[in-house]
Amino acid sequence: MQAKTTEFYINGEWVKPGTSHTRKLINPATEAVSGEVAMGESADVDAAIAAAKAAFPSWSVSPVEDRIALLERIIGCYKKRYADIVQAITLEMGAPVSLSQSAQAAMGVGHFSATLEILKSFEFSHQQGTTEIRKEPIGVVGLITPWNWPMNQVVCKVAPALAAGCTIVLKPSQDASLSAAILAEVLHEAGVPAGVFNLVQGSGSKIGDYMSRHPDIDMISFTGSTQAGAEVSKAAADTVKRVALELGGKSANIILDDADMTKAVTNGIKAVFANSGQTCTAPTRMLVPNSKMAEVVAIAKAVGEASQHAVGDPTNDKTGIGPVAHQRQFEKIQAMIAQGIEEGATLLCGGTGKPEGLTQGFYVKPTIFTDVTNDMTIAREEIFGPVLVIIGYRDDSDAVAIANDSPYGLSGYVSGSDTDRVRRVASQMRTGMVHLNGAQPDLHAPFGGYKQSGNGREWGEHGLQDFLEIKSVLGWYKS
Repeated sequence: MQAKTTEFYINGEWVKPGTSHTRKLINPATEAVSGEVAMGESADVDAAIAAAKAAFPSWSVSPVEDRIALLERIIGCYKKRYADIVQAITLEMGAPVSLSQSAQAAMGVGHFSATLEILKSFEFSHQQGTTEIRKEPIGVVGLITPWNWPMNQVVCKVAPALAAGCTIVLKPSQDASLSAAILAEVLHEAGVPAGVFNLVQGSGSKIGDYMSRHPDIDMISFTGSTQAGAEVSKAAADTVKRVALELGGKSANIILDDADMTKAVTNGIKAVFANSGQTCTAPTRMLVPNSKMAEVVAIAKAVGEASQHAVGDPTNDKTGIGPVAHQRQFEKIQAMIAQGIEEGATLLCGGTGKPEGLTQGFYVKPTIFTDVTNDMTIAREEIFGPVLVIIGYRDDSDAVAIANDSPYGLSGYVSGSDTDRVRRVASQMRTGMVHLNGAQPDLHAPFGGYKQSGNGREWGEHGLQDFLEIKSVLGWYKS
């Protein structure tokens, strides 16, 4: 597998950065250097934005049929590079190869395919009386993406932006540079016109901030931490550009007293530990009835102890949990686990330090806390690691109150056997999404959150509309 991480893709060509500054890429499973990535400067961003701005007039009015054909070609080229993308994701952020194969890389195909399906029937204009209501591409869009689900979070922006007729400057996470470079190669092979898609690597604090402030970028779409999202919004304020944010979460998983406890608790734990806990929608607060607490703790202890043996080499197709993506994340998780113990929560399994037998790599013990109250740090802050907290509640209204007592509002989960009751509880949760009884993600449904989990919506038709402006042309039709 080769990926051009020391060059940038600008105006349809691979070009050398303006400076020779690079950053080492570290394999999170071994802590060994696996390559290097160029760290861009403002001049590189200026070149990418200029290319995107020059390409916009023609691409913005391109026939929808041409965009449909392009998406079809992209899907074909992506599938040809599928094995490389799988390998890159496992190497750069430590996802087990089975997860990279079945979910991480698969989300790229999924979003391109969903966008293609939507574009085939999407109405970019309609009549309202004598007025023509038009939906037009917003312009040059800056995309800033994280490392935890690299293809998902890049493609769920790139696909609808292309479909809308926007031109793109992508700055992926410096910890997910391999997969982003391969995607640029895929788009080039598929025939994306020069300047329509551009890739610049670099740090968020420098390149991301510069993009957010740039007057020739019409929209910033950012996925990352809530703190970083706030900084993006501040940087973008002076140019009054549109800012779409998909930020952190601390999702509550309400298990009702009539649920199948074994199934609900087991699935809830597995959802937290998947991807080493590095998923913004993970159900990291498990809310259970006080009357069922002893039963839940017994189930959780068994599942948690078994999970300790699932951690290992991500290149082994038998591994269920790999390392976290980098040392910064490892150290943050260790500090949060220590704080949970200090605040008085009961450590059911896991804890600080690396799993037994794993001395190299950023491996974290899958950890479960009980006797947690919702005011503890581990219940309020996004840990972004394989750490679950179990909180008791009195009744349904108490469960909803605890679930909503959070600065976040990205996702929620409800399990129970009474459908009407499950729906009633879900309708009271102040979150952008709620999963009922283990429902899986829907690529056509809007993805996004309330409160400090962000604004705007990605995925499906709503994701396409995020990249469109609305124009009213009065008098278009005769009365």
